[in-house]
Amino acid sequence: MRYLIGIDLGTSATKTVLFDEAGNIMASASQEYPLYQPQNGWAEQKPEDWANAALSTITKVVKESGVAAEDIKGLGISGQMHGLVMLDEAGEVIRPSIIWCDQRTAAECEEITEKVGRERLIEITANPALTGFTASKILWVRNHEPENYKRCRHILLPKDYVRYILTGEFATEVSDASGMQLLDVPNRCWSDEVLEKLEIDKSMLAKVYESVEVTGTILPEIAEKTGLSVKTVVVGGAGDNAAAAVGTGIVREGRAFTTIGTSGVVFAHSNDVTIDPKGRVHTFCCAVPGAWHVMGVTQGAGLSLKWFRDNFCQDYIEKAEKEGKDPYDYINADVAETPLGCNKLIYLPYLMGERTPHLDPDCRGVFFGLSAIHTRKDMLRAVMEGVSYSLKDCNDILREMGIQVEEMMACGGGGKSPIWRQMLADMYGCKVKTVTAKEGPALGVAILAGVGAGIYESVEAACDKVLRIDKECAPIEENSVKYEEYHKIYKKLYPALKEQYKELANL
Repeated sequence: MRYLIGIDLGTSATKTVLFDEAGNIMASASQEYPLYQPQNGWAEQKPEDWANAALSTITKVVKESGVAAEDIKGLGISGQMHGLVMLDEAGEVIRPSIIWCDQRTAAECEEITEKVGRERLIEITANPALTGFTASKILWVRNHEPENYKRCRHILLPKDYVRYILTGEFATEVSDASGMQLLDVPNRCWSDEVLEKLEIDKSMLAKVYESVEVTGTILPEIAEKTGLSVKTVVVGGAGDNAAAAVGTGIVREGRAFTTIGTSGVVFAHSNDVTIDPKGRVHTFCCAVPGAWHVMGVTQGAGLSLKWFRDNFCQDYIEKAEKEGKDPYDYINADVAETPLGCNKLIYLPYLMGERTPHLDPDCRGVFFGLSAIHTRKDMLRAVMEGVSYSLKDCNDILREMGIQVEEMMACGGGGKSPIWRQMLADMYGCKVKTVTAKEGPALGVAILAGVGAGIYESVEAACDKVLRIDKECAPIEENSVKYEEYHKIYKKLYPALKEQYKELANL
């Protein structure tokens, strides 16, 4: 039997999973690390923490499984996107990584837009200048920490720093590189035009691979430390959402997934490069060679329900602790008893501003239509419906761009809720399914490693072999009609409040 390792480098922890070639989990381990916020709106992590977590968890899964080193044929890494890792001449970390959720670079985004031009930037990188992306972080260091910038010889993304530790190679791949705002997304290579206009030395950037290509093998000292083989290949891997797509089978035209985690994502596979000229959704290269994905983001998806739970459902949290259950079980039961539309109550999920379709950091959450008849149950359902309306906004933009979704997968914490899955099916007007595999990103990059190692002939063939449908729910026509009426009102609320949001932000 041949085996594969998938590493999922997240914001709170790194998880490493060892799979056999049929996709069965042989062993898994995770290790947490801190996030640092030196100032309000800043977010940093230490790349060394990611490397230590990866090495520690690899060592644990190899040891726990008892699998022979020579039988572990490939390794793939999935990672949080957009983080800036800067290394000096000796390959040493210069400063902590400025990660995806850092918001310090508004001025640098204006600088990028001015130097490249908004329309041209979207034509090349498929996205407007965003504070979360890597290019603005590079400019911030150059503008505010010139001594650190002068020392920089290598710029890597989080997962690619771990690759460097494992293999000694400076490499990245198209899906993660798409989020740097330096890649020519239609042509899947670094953009000389953007780099020249931003005066960034191309030699600092890693070589770009496809996600399934072999980028290196395990260094002898790392093999000795972890129990891997020096013959274990390390493939390009993928950014977290692109990896999750492979891990849920979203590798063909007409397929998409909805993730309801802290944020929410609607992610659709496309054989053709399709760019929204308004910049409302992100287009990136995907992990399937020669294909792309389009992605809309709801900032406060699962976060909205968690916020409500933590502040207004303390009794459920205490009850769950006593009974050994999940507080969300009681929430789902409440929501099931509440009518569609929540007795005419609508929630706007803008607790952290919004990305799709409004791209507005100043908008904030709202309960609209609140009256004395409403109960906590109504408000809970309104939160779930409001998040779903926002995800429907994302899906509607994909349709507007000509991307037709025939099959939607649900994943993330919210995807476990049958109530939430039914809402999505009713609003999208298509079947919503889940797969039996629960290790989306880690399994996705293990599959990519299997292709690179020659175990599978293609990403599509691997997914056909490894993945199985678990649950499925179809849209209820009556519900779809009702939700459409509520969604019309929902869509009118943001434009009506837009100026007031700005006034509130400026108080």
